[in-house]
Amino acid sequence: MKYGCQKKGTGKAVLKAATGVMALASPMLQNSPLAIQAKLMQQSVPVTKQRVNPNIQVTETREDKIKKKSAKMKKGGMPPRKSKYFRKTESGAGMTQEGVMAYRRKNPGSKLKTAVTESNPGPKRAARRKSFCARSAGQMKMFPNAAKDPNSRLRQARRRWKC
Repeated sequence: MKYGCQKKGTGKAVLKAATGVMALASPMLQNSPLAIQAKLMQQSVPVTKQRVNPNIQVTETREDKIKKKSAKMKKGGMPPRKSKYFRKTESGAGMTQEGVMAYRRKNPGSKLKTAVTESNPGPKRAARRKSFCARSAGQMKMFPNAAKDPNSRLRQARRRWKC
């Protein structure tokens, strides 16, 4: 063990163990702010640079804070599977305009768009259709059972996109 940081004005040093847990060299310092910080570190509670009040009982651990933070970060995602947001397989198997708007509200900056269904689209929309048709043709090769079934979601979506 090595002597570590020294509390100002006390002349007492704090021992640092190999594990990083602090132990006090003197039993008189058991209730000092430094000792309380060491106890909080053992309980895996984040230690701040503020003064530690021994009367306050800490109940939230570091793991709980991480879980809360990750739950907050999961804002995005898909809208719920309601008929308002998604078409049925028989009617083309894609997202509706309301579904796309709900997705874009949940995921700001998204460029999701609805299907290109018009017969004579502009050049950009025609390029989107061509790209979708090429991707879905690859899906037809990967899933031959869906390619054979005229009522599969893949075939219905290709029909809606006019592929």
